[in-house]
Amino acid sequence: MQRLSGQDAFFLYRETPTTQQHTLKVAIYEPPVPAQSYAEIKEGMARHLHLMPLLRRRLVWVPLRLHHPVWIEDPDFDLDHHIRRAGVPFPGGPRQLDQMISEIASHSLDRSHPLWELWLLEGLEGGRQAAVLKMHHAMADGTAAAALIQNTAVFSAAEHPSSPDQPWQPDAVPSAGRLLRDAAVDHIRLLFRLPRMVARTSRGLRQLIAARRAAEIAVPIGYDTPHTPFNNALRARRVFATTSLALDDCKRVKEAFGVTLNDIVLALCGGSLRRWLDGRGLLTGRPLVASIPVGADQGGGAPRLFGNRVAYFQTALRIDLADPVERLLATRAVTMEAKRELEVIGRQTAGEWMEYLPPLPYTWVKRLHSYFRLADFYPSPSNLVVSNVPGPRVPLYWSGAKLVELYSVGPLSEGIGLNLTVWSYGDRMYCALLACHEQVSDPHAITEGMHDELRLLLDAAAERQRRAG
Repeated sequence: MQRLSGQDAFFLYRETPTTQQHTLKVAIYEPPVPAQSYAEIKEGMARHLHLMPLLRRRLVWVPLRLHHPVWIEDPDFDLDHHIRRAGVPFPGGPRQLDQMISEIASHSLDRSHPLWELWLLEGLEGGRQAAVLKMHHAMADGTAAAALIQNTAVFSAAEHPSSPDQPWQPDAVPSAGRLLRDAAVDHIRLLFRLPRMVARTSRGLRQLIAARRAAEIAVPIGYDTPHTPFNNALRARRVFATTSLALDDCKRVKEAFGVTLNDIVLALCGGSLRRWLDGRGLLTGRPLVASIPVGADQGGGAPRLFGNRVAYFQTALRIDLADPVERLLATRAVTMEAKRELEVIGRQTAGEWMEYLPPLPYTWVKRLHSYFRLADFYPSPSNLVVSNVPGPRVPLYWSGAKLVELYSVGPLSEGIGLNLTVWSYGDRMYCALLACHEQVSDPHAITEGMHDELRLLLDAAAERQRRAG
């Protein structure tokens, strides 16, 4: 039995029928030869379960929601409940696959079971198949999910996963008395930590105020955002879209302008959204505010395979600038300052304060907020979420199947109806978009627009090199 951290539980408490809080991991692979039957695929999944311990865990709630819930090893675990099978409509191209994943993303997970589903999708072009892991954010953030994927994979079709050190043992469901006693003990510990938390946070806030006063570049603050079509109260239906970029092209831009791959991802998102908004007569002349999740793990130690240790900062996507290079460099400048501010306040600070979230009141607030569609009546805390997760550079295999493409995307929040996530794998950067269907009916216009922005930056990089040479 293990209690969820406050940040893990945060994703449970904020979930409503229209703000599902699961993440999606999409692996497109070449099946082994000879092809495996459905039963053999499930057997292969069962052989990997000891490498993915979080997939056997289910929630147990503390009576009256007096503390965060706990995970237990599910005594009723049934692999058949979690693995689903479906066919992609003809001709099985990327658009048809994205449409299938849109439907998968539009429905919440069953909280009476471990919080995940694995969809095996067949009928893709070229005989490929896709595995869509739909997993609640309470189970893992992007860093843990990336480590989990690498922990379960091997580096050739002939390799197999290692055997478990000891047989898996389910947990007994804890009694109400034990849950309440453990909750009381944990609350006492939190109370003893509170004075130090207050002192440390107060010191960090004073330093942050001083840093902001001294800074030459202003970092955007929450709720000071322009309005866009994707900044309203959410509906339940989702749209999913994908594309991929050549990593070498992004590196050429990186070297030409002295920026990072993260900066390029932000610039591509900003340039594409500028065109998308301009084409609809909605360009306001203000930067968009992007929320950027970053890892908050302490250095050292083994890779983390579950849970959330993530911090957020906000940066400006300078869509108010017409020149793509100016947009790139201006976005980089704001982002660098925002990262400095995050280090001043501390990456762990927000997560530590989430330990004190009151489960029942916070859940009620989020449900009322969603039910009455209050996000329609005030500015959004940010316009969108943009993530960039580095992945493996070498080919990976599962049960003899070669992974050829890898996509991931996180959930939406009330008032923030657009999430763009980039995972690198091999020599490509795989981009996935999730949005509310009623707010963004043409998501591929945004993902394809990233290619347009990259072409402009590549042309500018070539021109700069020509002048320098």
